[in-house]
Amino acid sequence: MLTGRRYRLEVTAGQAAQCQEFADMCRSVWNIGLEQRRAYRRRGAWMNYVPQAGELADAKREHGWLKAAPSHVLQQTLRDLDRACRDHGTFKVRWRSKARWSPSFRFPAGSLITVERLGRKWGRVKLPKLGWVRFRWSRPLGGEIRSATVSRRSGHWFVSFLVDDQAVTPQRHAMADTSVGIDRGVKTAAVTSDGDFHDRAFITPGETARYRRLQQRLARSERGSTNRAKVIAAMNAVMGRVSDRRADFCAQTASRIVAKNALVVLEDLKTRNMTASASGTPAEPGRQVAQKRGLNRAILYKGWHRLELSLISAARYTGTVVVKVNPAYTSQRCSACGLVTEGNRESQAVFRCKASGCGHAEHADVNAAKNIRHAGGQPVSACGDLGTSRSVKQEPVSRATGRTPYRGIPASGRGGRQRRSDAQRGTSPARLPDAPHREMRPCVDLNLA
Repeated sequence: MLTGRRYRLEVTAGQAAQCQEFADMCRSVWNIGLEQRRAYRRRGAWMNYVPQAGELADAKREHGWLKAAPSHVLQQTLRDLDRACRDHGTFKVRWRSKARWSPSFRFPAGSLITVERLGRKWGRVKLPKLGWVRFRWSRPLGGEIRSATVSRRSGHWFVSFLVDDQAVTPQRHAMADTSVGIDRGVKTAAVTSDGDFHDRAFITPGETARYRRLQQRLARSERGSTNRAKVIAAMNAVMGRVSDRRADFCAQTASRIVAKNALVVLEDLKTRNMTASASGTPAEPGRQVAQKRGLNRAILYKGWHRLELSLISAARYTGTVVVKVNPAYTSQRCSACGLVTEGNRESQAVFRCKASGCGHAEHADVNAAKNIRHAGGQPVSACGDLGTSRSVKQEPVSRATGRTPYRGIPASGRGGRQRRSDAQRGTSPARLPDAPHREMRPCVDLNLA
């Protein structure tokens, strides 16, 4: 199984300058190759990796400065560009500007990389044209090296090894017939249907005060000055520590959850769309921009998407199935009787069912997590719904649509006419059964280099 190992490099001044030079060359090759592809597309033609690799060899003979970097590093940049253009479209791929792009480059040939352990805390790696570079041995390598990526973040250089650890995904989870739903929020990072609350602070009060002072200094500094660069480096150092703590929290939380559950159900949240700016345009300005900005910041701070990726990655080692369901009405639906109404949610933390004869009260996030687990644990019918409501057409579909299992609730949450609920008709809705185990192997293709 392919997995990633990341270590912090201790480079000399000469090696740091050389790494920066390699990264700048890769950035230039990316931008020139992207402009060439766009020029071809404007004329209705298409260019792939093969002709660009040939032109790169000609450019190295003409421009001697390109010979300083290993050939396979520059060729890998063109391969990455080719894949990005095929996956996203030539005109949607972004330029790599010096200010916005974090320097990085990849050595795709693992046979050219040698790793040695020097002691309990230190190791060294031999990279083409860089020589031996020391790094902190923070964890065992545990596999055969396939490639290595060198990157810089928060003023430090790191190396990420893509290794094959020879692990195999289990056919069946050790704790079969176990399932859990996870509700992600801005107050608590993750709440499970078992009643567990997973959360932590990623930044200390002292770091918050220091970051605000740095922001004030940045506003007063002159663009392009040395002092401004120092302030930006200090701000990146603070945010780098916050990012490391968030990544550590997501990895540990995901490991604990998948170790105890054969089925993990998440809401299918489009985090990128949810954190889009609401400022609008000068012609059509947005509304409540400041409130939306605060919500975006809170969502990104809790690391919703990072937790999802960590769960998918950790599930490969336990045989856990990770399922995403439609998030519509999960916070307004009663997990006991199924009634959906806005009045059920009394506050951010309190859920109290308004149905006569029910009165179910619970923490709102736990109630939502139970609804998520119920939605992901139902058997899928031939029409792709979750098997608790009658389908209109008997047509096979490719996968479950995530449609809500309760009658009278539109699948998308908007644009549909809602029929009367069971409580309004005077009948008692049936409670959904516990989620059964489905023997499925996770099909995951992660690029952790």
